[in-house]
Amino acid sequence: MSKVEDFLSADEEQKIVAAIRTAEKTTSGEIRVHLEKSTNKDSFERAREVFHYLKMDNTIQRNGVLIYIAVEDRQFVIYGDQGINDVVADNFWEQTKDRILSQFKQEKYAQGIIDGVLLAGEQLQHYFPWDHNDTNELSDEISKG
Repeated sequence: MSKVEDFLSADEEQKIVAAIRTAEKTTSGEIRVHLEKSTNKDSFERAREVFHYLKMDNTIQRNGVLIYIAVEDRQFVIYGDQGINDVVADNFWEQTKDRILSQFKQEKYAQGIIDGVLLAGEQLQHYFPWDHNDTNELSDEISKG
């Protein structure tokens, strides 16, 4: 078994999926989590590739957010689509990164992801509020590479 499969238990994965669903109830933004063992590329560049591979740039408002984690490299990236980046300040994701990192430093990986997902949802709500016509455009399941 690779470290990706050991990184989170099945129960922890389901709690993260539940957090994604909770966060998306308040925003039209789409949030995904992707785990992979490692990358031989810059983690930001790899996150951008995964973002496109998962078709996260196909949302109507271009408001997808990917939390990308390279487990063995101990790196993560929060990657937001153009629709978000066009309207938010440059340091928009800093608080979310800090929240995730504080839990990761304590080896509370699932809680870090959950906290990051929920905070991302709260932050996106201000710019991309949910409305009754909103549809869930992307899967809430954790993807793995």
